[in-house]
Amino acid sequence: MGFFSKLFKGPEIDMEKSRANAEKMRALFNQAVENGADYKLIFGYTEDVSRFNYGFVHGSKTKIGNLLVGWNEGSQTIVVVPTVPDLSGCGTPTYYRRGEILKAYRNKYPTDAFVIYPDKKGYIAINAYDWLEDESLYVYVSQEEELAAFTDFFVNRFATK
Repeated sequence: MGFFSKLFKGPEIDMEKSRANAEKMRALFNQAVENGADYKLIFGYTEDVSRFNYGFVHGSKTKIGNLLVGWNEGSQTIVVVPTVPDLSGCGTPTYYRRGEILKAYRNKYPTDAFVIYPDKKGYIAINAYDWLEDESLYVYVSQEEELAAFTDFFVNRFATK
């Protein structure tokens, strides 16, 4: 029974690699965000799907954007910092303060995403999972507890009713 349970268990998380990436995420976030240590942190991503129609050829292309997502319960602020899967750098942070957003909600279909509308012109949809195996597209990090804490914060304290 032990052999078959290992055979069908699926991929296992490399916790050493995950911890190293969590430390890199924290260092990048703290570097990009003033008082970054005051924020809890998860990895998230966003998708940009473009559709095309060339006569007989129809389809779509998806671009993945990796994100460091920090949240501060006291100030009710979410900060999103773009990054790359190998965590070799990051972009400029965007701040979403609870009192300054138009609306925010958790969308469960077609994907589980945290959606924030800062105004009527744009939005961000943050997808986050406890672990994603494809490290060519996503940051390799295990974050089950952190994701549960972010979900609780977003749904109960940040989302507009």
